[in-house]
Amino acid sequence: MKNQYLPLRFVIEKKVDETPDAKTFILRPHDKDVSKLRYKPGQFLILSLPGYGEAPFTFASCPDKDGKLQISVRKVGALTNALHELKEKDVIGVRGPYGNTFPLDRIKHKDLLFIAGGCGIAPLRSLIQHVFKNRKDYDEVEIIYGCRMPRDRFYKQEIKTWQNNPGTKVYLTVDEPDASWNGACGVVCALFPKIKLNPRTTMVFLCGPGVMIKFAIQDILKLGFKENSIYASLERYMKCGIGKCGHCYAKGKYVCLDGPNFSYAEMRELGIDS
Repeated sequence: MKNQYLPLRFVIEKKVDETPDAKTFILRPHDKDVSKLRYKPGQFLILSLPGYGEAPFTFASCPDKDGKLQISVRKVGALTNALHELKEKDVIGVRGPYGNTFPLDRIKHKDLLFIAGGCGIAPLRSLIQHVFKNRKDYDEVEIIYGCRMPRDRFYKQEIKTWQNNPGTKVYLTVDEPDASWNGACGVVCALFPKIKLNPRTTMVFLCGPGVMIKFAIQDILKLGFKENSIYASLERYMKCGIGKCGHCYAKGKYVCLDGPNFSYAEMRELGIDS
């Protein structure tokens, strides 16, 4: 019987600085058999480091035919600090994939609106990459991304390619501008008047701090977007990843098993809409 706690070995192929306290790790399988880790946008993995334990991270990239994957990690504790100190060619443990995917069957030939705050862009990045990789299958795309300061933005170079993609609009904002910033200032909700998408034909995806998700959903509902067309990634609630610890249990469901992606209608039923 397969041990569901036994991780696969992955090698750190490259580390990319995103912000002063966040890096993206490009990982490749240590062993030849990569068929065990086939994931879809929206799912997550459990990363482990001997002596530091393990923690969940959302896949921050589209699936790669060579088995490579990416995660973006902020330093927030012992494990993430230790991960940042590792070098290229160091080996870590990865198990998964876990959780549900974004509703890929519902979004084809729809307009798409992405709303992210801070490192919340990482869970959405896998879906954004999937959409651009299959661009003909989707209609108009708008991306709204806000951070505390300009230096806190993830994927700075990649965002420029998003901005140049046909049929795509990207709106950026920061709370605290610096001398280099000439864009919008304020919370992401301040950019909602720029949204041109039809609420009746648009799917909405959000990720970010809980307070951002709460107020962003309230505001887009006022614009006419429907509860069952608004999805949020709630990976912040998870711990073990397989429904054993009970940390993410809510009204008969486990965020790690039944989520981490829920429609707003489902979030209300679970009592995790605020």
